[in-house]
Amino acid sequence: MTEQTIEQLDARDLFRAAYENRYTWDSNFPGYTADLAVTRSGETHTGSIRVNPDLSVEVTGFTDEATKGAVQNQLQGLITHRRRSSFEQTHGKHVFSFGDTDSAGTQAILVQGDAMGSHYRLRGKEVCQVSRVIGRMPFTIDHLQSIDTGAGYLSGQYNAVFRNPETNEVSGISKYHDTYEEIGGYYVLARQVVEAEEQGSPTVTDFTFSNLKLL
Repeated sequence: MTEQTIEQLDARDLFRAAYENRYTWDSNFPGYTADLAVTRSGETHTGSIRVNPDLSVEVTGFTDEATKGAVQNQLQGLITHRRRSSFEQTHGKHVFSFGDTDSAGTQAILVQGDAMGSHYRLRGKEVCQVSRVIGRMPFTIDHLQSIDTGAGYLSGQYNAVFRNPETNEVSGISKYHDTYEEIGGYYVLARQVVEAEEQGSPTVTDFTFSNLKLL
């Protein structure tokens, strides 16, 4: 076995430990409902959401289509991170290797074979940075604060930085602050505040969930 192969196996095992340390919903997750108030630029829109046991999503009651679309996008992102899939299903065909270790002690993990060109940084058994490209847009997400559920970690505070694919200049920054509530043994999002800046124009959007109930 070559030194390079040993390095890849070690990097794979290290990343796998962090991947399996994420908090996800198990196969018994019953789904839930909630009322939702979305406040932006001094305006509040209200409606309801339903996450079904199969993790499909229903958004009702919002009369503003832009707000309804924002809620649907937010919930789809949430589902992506709470959906449980095995490491082999998600990363079985990828090849992992070590990058640098920075001054804060985080370890870079380089990936070959990922369609989005993803690379990661790990802090212990947590992913603290994700860099990838969607379409032509490169972006980096830095996880700044985590929540220990006892059954894996959740990210409570994180920033996303988007860059111009031609110039690599920053084209947008979004800062997220998430609060979770435990209901019947499951953690669900109770509030998300998003501070965004695009082309010098700042916005703050507050998603506040209430009457959270498992199905």
